[in-house]
Amino acid sequence: MITDLRKLKSGTDVRGRAVGEDAPLTQEAAARIGAAFVKWLQGKGVDHPRVAIGRDSRITGEMLLDACAEGCHQAGAQVECYGLCTTPAMYMSLITEGFACDGSVMITASHHPYDCNGMKFFTRAGGIESGDLDEILDIACSDAPLLGDAGPIVRRDFLPVYCEQLKDRVRRGLDTDIQKPLLGLHVVVDAGNGAGGFYAHLLEDLGAWVEGSQFLEPDGMFPNHIPNPENEQAMASVSAAVVKAGADLGVIFDTDCDRVAIVDRTGREINRNRLIALVSAILLDKKPGLTIVTDSVTSSGLNQFIMEWGGEHYRYKRGYRNVINEAIRLNEAGIDCPLAIETSGHAALRENHFLDDGMYLVTVLICEAMRLKQEGRELPDLIADLKEPKESVEMRLTIDAEDFRAAGRAAIEKVMDHAAFAPGWHIATDNREGVRISFDLQGGTSNGWFLLRLSVHDPVLPLNIESDVEGGVREMAAALLAVLSSAEGIDLSKLARFVNQ
Repeated sequence: MITDLRKLKSGTDVRGRAVGEDAPLTQEAAARIGAAFVKWLQGKGVDHPRVAIGRDSRITGEMLLDACAEGCHQAGAQVECYGLCTTPAMYMSLITEGFACDGSVMITASHHPYDCNGMKFFTRAGGIESGDLDEILDIACSDAPLLGDAGPIVRRDFLPVYCEQLKDRVRRGLDTDIQKPLLGLHVVVDAGNGAGGFYAHLLEDLGAWVEGSQFLEPDGMFPNHIPNPENEQAMASVSAAVVKAGADLGVIFDTDCDRVAIVDRTGREINRNRLIALVSAILLDKKPGLTIVTDSVTSSGLNQFIMEWGGEHYRYKRGYRNVINEAIRLNEAGIDCPLAIETSGHAALRENHFLDDGMYLVTVLICEAMRLKQEGRELPDLIADLKEPKESVEMRLTIDAEDFRAAGRAAIEKVMDHAAFAPGWHIATDNREGVRISFDLQGGTSNGWFLLRLSVHDPVLPLNIESDVEGGVREMAAALLAVLSSAEGIDLSKLARFVNQ
């Protein structure tokens, strides 16, 4: 078991299957990793760590929380168990007076299936980095005994405190101290049976009408739909609920509530580029000239939208930690950057410690929805001028080569070499990941693009293609297929099928 713990690493998180006889994320694994986290904190100068632990609604959550708590306890930490919680709340507990542990662990696997689970780690400085997790797993895999002077394990409830923090944000956002500032607003909440069902009750306490809200009860089997704002079935479900209830808008969270999407009163989804545009418009309306950091696959229309609102669009590498860290770096360099956001729905605001908190983000949006309703307007009015592509496709090209990184880089270089001289191909000057090419299609100028990049962890080349003209996506895909036909170690069958279908 111990030698396999490094295989549970997924970016900055631990993640793996936790149900079944051969599941790698066992109670023993959770205890060992929890103990290693304590030893890692001690190595950072925290002699007697206090560690908080929470979980989402998964069927293995309570079991793994208890195991992690025991491991932390045996390693010498004082442990506070918060039970059902959200990932952002587990960070907020570290900086909240009266709680303020030295580190926290969230037992969650985000939007993954019921049989998976995982662990996310925080210090008061924020989420740990990939290198930090390497160190923790190295400690966990060592032969050294991870024992110490065992501290107490206590049960506390932090979620009500976090709710009060969100309520305070609503009142600040609406510049009022009245008890029910959301009277007159109808919001449908879809928690997907994850950890976020309490948000409907929070809104109701503030005066909002929440009739039509669904799947609020925690159920780790997720019987209704996957709690994932990128899932087609989940989005269709909340859209239908909003239309049926006649609500002003709908809100859907992932399992641990660090991601969110919304739908308007017609059931139209506001996620991905639309969500980024909406948040950007709210921020830029108050202060033009801001820089908005996004991941690399955002659309050309979004770039144009942000510029027209008086902002600067800064594309960066995929991965929410990458986007957040770059926004922090830009601020330290004197660039006014209040938002880091991925198309997946991960969003971090400077005003909220650059914490990717879907519940905080949607609280900001609900404040704006309330303000606009009082003016006879709606949130979609802010993004009415967002230019959206006529066609888009996303696919993942498998890399067969043993050294998949070298083969992937070689394929990207081949595309760049071709683009440097090919008529109608333009290498994007603002791209910071893989190769992004804009195209002149059907007599137009830069009215289509593709991005080919190397996955951070997997032997895959993700490919995104968007076109402003019909038939443009297939035209660009065919051109790319011709360039990559001589690339070694790349499985082009998906691309070929798309071109020839």
